[in-house]
Amino acid sequence: MQVIAESGGERVDVFLARELPDLTRSAVQKLLEQGAITCGGAPVRKNEKTEAGKTYEITLPEVKEIPVEAQDIPLEVVYEDDDVLVVNKPKGLVVHPAAGHLDGTLVNALLHHCGDSLSGINGEKRPGIVHRIDMDTSGLLIVAKNDFAHQALAKQLKDHTLRRTYECIVRGGFKEDSGTVDAPIGRHPSDRKKMAVTEKNSRAAVTHWEVVARYGQYTHLRCRLETGRTHQIRVHMAYLNHPIAGDPLYGVKKPELGLSSQCLHAKELTFVHPRSGEEITVSCDLPADFAAALERLKKGTN
Repeated sequence: MQVIAESGGERVDVFLARELPDLTRSAVQKLLEQGAITCGGAPVRKNEKTEAGKTYEITLPEVKEIPVEAQDIPLEVVYEDDDVLVVNKPKGLVVHPAAGHLDGTLVNALLHHCGDSLSGINGEKRPGIVHRIDMDTSGLLIVAKNDFAHQALAKQLKDHTLRRTYECIVRGGFKEDSGTVDAPIGRHPSDRKKMAVTEKNSRAAVTHWEVVARYGQYTHLRCRLETGRTHQIRVHMAYLNHPIAGDPLYGVKKPELGLSSQCLHAKELTFVHPRSGEEITVSCDLPADFAAALERLKKGTN
C-alpha cells in the first residue's frame, strides 16, 4: 500500500500510524525495523521525518489465517428462512473473530446454527455478515444465508432502503422533538480507539433522531441510521453534547444509571426480502439493563 505525505517535518512512525488506522504505532515501528517501509526504493529509518509529496510504500507481512470453528453459543433468532436470518445480539458478544477475540463470537455461533448455509462473500471470518454492531451494543443484526441474499441486502444498505432503528438513553435534555445530524465521521486525530466528526479522511454520516421521553438530566431517544459508520450514533450524540448514557469512550467515565456500557439497542429492522420482494419489519424488546435504567429514571433515581 502507498501513503503520500501532504506536509513535512513529522516523524514517519507517527504520520503512518495516524494515516493507517489498522496499524498501531508499535506495529509501524516494527515494520520500519524490518525494512518493510520504503521511500523511493530505499528503506525508511525509524527516526526519519516526513517530506511533503513523498510516497511511502508499506509491505505488510502475509497473515496466517486461523480456521473459524463452529461453537454452540445460544442465539436469539427473531426471523429465519432459507435466505435470511435476523438475530438479537446480546451486549458483550463480538460479531466476528479479530485480534483479542479469536472465538466465542457471533460468527462462531452462526456456523453452529447454520452449518454451510451462510454467504461466503465477506470471507471465512465474516460469513453471512452484512453489517455490524458494536460489541457492547445489543440488538438486531441481519445475516445472509447465501450470496444471492447477501448481494441484495448489501445493495439495500448502500441505497438506504434497509432501515435500522435504534433506541438509546442520552445525557441532557432536548428542546426539539426531532432532528437530524449530518456530519462526516472519520478516525479521531489523536485517540486511535475513537471515531470523531471530522472533515479529514472521513465519510458522510447521517443520523435522524426523535425524542421518546424526557427525564430531566436524561432523554430516551429513537434514532434511525441513514448511513452506517463505525460508532455512528455514539459519535453523533457526543457531537451534539448529548453522549449516550453509560458510554465511557464518548461520554462520562463514571458509572451512571446502573449501566456497565453504552445504553444503545438496535430495536427495529426493515428490509425487502431478497427473493419475495416483500417488505419485512422485525423488532425486539429492550434488554434488561436498558429497561432497568428507564425504571430508575421514571422513579427519579440516577
